[in-house]
Amino acid sequence: MIKYLNLKRINALHAEEITNAVTQTAASGWYLQGERVAMFERQYADFIGTRHCIGCGNGLDALTLIFRAYIELGIISEGDEIIVPANTYIASILAITDNRLRPVLVEPDIETLQIDERKIEAAITPRTRAVMIVHLYGRCAYTETIARICHRHKLKLIEDNAQAHGCKCVRPTGSLGDAAGHSFYPGKNLGALGDGGAVTTNDDDLAAVIRSLANYGSSRKYVFDYCGRNSRLDEIQAAVLSVKLKYLNQENNRRRVIAHRYETEINHPEVVIPCCKDRDNVYHIFPILSPCRDMIQQHLANRSVETMIHYPIPPHRQRCYKRLTGLSLPITEKIHEEELSLPCHQALTDEEVTYIIETINCYKTI
Repeated sequence: MIKYLNLKRINALHAEEITNAVTQTAASGWYLQGERVAMFERQYADFIGTRHCIGCGNGLDALTLIFRAYIELGIISEGDEIIVPANTYIASILAITDNRLRPVLVEPDIETLQIDERKIEAAITPRTRAVMIVHLYGRCAYTETIARICHRHKLKLIEDNAQAHGCKCVRPTGSLGDAAGHSFYPGKNLGALGDGGAVTTNDDDLAAVIRSLANYGSSRKYVFDYCGRNSRLDEIQAAVLSVKLKYLNQENNRRRVIAHRYETEINHPEVVIPCCKDRDNVYHIFPILSPCRDMIQQHLANRSVETMIHYPIPPHRQRCYKRLTGLSLPITEKIHEEELSLPCHQALTDEEVTYIIETINCYKTI
């Protein structure tokens, strides 16, 4: 069986270093708010190219804390609108609604699967305060047009960089907007051995408020400026991430090699491979689109290839957002009906990639 994502094989690539990092951290007797977190925050800020990196509990918390900090700073108010792609994982939208803000869903470009820059301006109202772009699947969603729209309308540009560690567009994703949320969920390109997240920004005031909010609202022990939460990256996860960060560019390049083979060698009339239009891609997910999606998935499963669907139900069709179900978002719905994700990670062998390609190409439509 070729697993969709074999975390055991991926972590085995650096098993000795990871084991040593965990063992040393466990033996140190210091497990929160210590030197390993501080070191990783410095390393990741340097990698992304921002002045600040604030570790937190997970990627959803990272995004939620950004909006909460803007509210505390008086830049955004409850009830304000945030433009967000309709085609995204639900966490992007949860971060907005958790802060009693209103998500305004904008359709993607069917060719890139990213938010359609041509449709953003029409969604702006007097209550719009920010645009969130999501570097979904590992593809860069940023464009100069989006940046100009934000500048012209005095909107904050927030990046959901949960799936695009190491992706670049002039500068690395995570440094292109006013603030960015990152996830270190184990399956990410830069994954911990549990949950973890971070915010990156060049805004000194925003960084200070986020760091306080993530620590119960406290910047000094037992002194609370905000009604915060407990959302902290722990020392063990930081130690593991420091090890894996050293290899991230190399491993992203291996993903690119695999993806290039898929893009050039998969040849089936029922399979469409969305392009990137000269944008960088670290291939966290390799999506194909097909009206025969479910049959192709079963065909692959019957031949021992595991795949995933990202995502079977779009956010506006989820029960928790029933107030959004009346929206007409046909492009998003088409993507969620046709998307299938192929295995694409640094531990795949060339032989496995060849087998996956040949198995797709031999699928016979009924």
